[in-house]
Amino acid sequence: MSDILIVTFEAGGNVPPALGTGRELHRRGHRVRVLGHAMQKSVIESAGLEFRAYRSSPRWTPHARLSTWTVLTMGLAMVTDPGIGRDLRDEVRADPADLVVVDCMLFNALDAAAREDLRHVALFHTFYAAFDGSFRRGPFGVVARSKGLGPRRVWHGADLELVCSDPEFDSAAGRTNGHVAWAGAVHDVREAAVARTPPRVLASLSTAGFPGQRKALQNILDAVAGIDVELIVTTGPSVDPAGFRAPPNASVHRYIPHNEIMRTCSAVIGHGGHATTFRALAFGIPVLIMPMSALTDQPIVGRAVATAGAGKVLRRTASPGRLRDAIDDLVGSPHYRTAAAELGTRLRATDGAAVAADRILALIDSPG
Repeated sequence: MSDILIVTFEAGGNVPPALGTGRELHRRGHRVRVLGHAMQKSVIESAGLEFRAYRSSPRWTPHARLSTWTVLTMGLAMVTDPGIGRDLRDEVRADPADLVVVDCMLFNALDAAAREDLRHVALFHTFYAAFDGSFRRGPFGVVARSKGLGPRRVWHGADLELVCSDPEFDSAAGRTNGHVAWAGAVHDVREAAVARTPPRVLASLSTAGFPGQRKALQNILDAVAGIDVELIVTTGPSVDPAGFRAPPNASVHRYIPHNEIMRTCSAVIGHGGHATTFRALAFGIPVLIMPMSALTDQPIVGRAVATAGAGKVLRRTASPGRLRDAIDDLVGSPHYRTAAAELGTRLRATDGAAVAADRILALIDSPG
């Protein structure tokens, strides 16, 4: 039995690939611990994994409604503050691990793992091209480099860079060396969605408190008024579901498990987060993407889906009229349904968590 420590933090779509891989490793009989924020305790333990809480994390309130500047400065502190690295160091000194799996955004933890001479993996939860492109060149990369935590340095310092995404969507897949491996998207979808009448549409934007989110959700609700669809909106922890104007064919909820809804959906409206987008595609459902932030992977995910013919992209400020036309296209056009169905068949054929677990265990078994 191997002992594996996963180091993560609550940032929405970065968590499912880490926990899905951890759950698969645990299923195979290995011990898996997760070092994270106290708010993650219940979801980590419900996955059957051991939880360890940060003691030295900077302030982290990702579900609060904050200004763009506050979100940025809080995020920069989260990924560069040395306290996270100290917590990792203290955890492995008190309870050694055979291998540490670190979220690729935690430059501080990756640096600490290298300094402690730990065998470790940098885990990428979306396209490598997004991280090695706009993310590395943007504010996060610039600030990290100024603190001696250059993204490429800490990523390449890992024993493996493991990408939990589909290589056919990721433009970086053809231009990296053997140090980077693609496991495929991590999801738990086993069957294609079966559409119902009237067509059901799920709208769910980011769990983070991005500005403009409430207005975008209201525009989506206004867009379906009087058309023959059933709309289900989930607001997540950052937006209060009370106070929306919902037409008779729509309902608004804080939370419903997306797998339960997507099984009978004809379209999904999302923000371009990798986890939600690829869950929908694995079900074979066309996606309308409204990126909430240009500083994330959301725009590049949206472009990739549109290029594949499985969805469309609109601005987060899109009017109800433009949204209504896009929903009609996705629900009514065989072009989008066919492209999404073909992608779903391919994505369901690969178990990303199992492939990721195989790569991690092979690294543990290889000579140090």
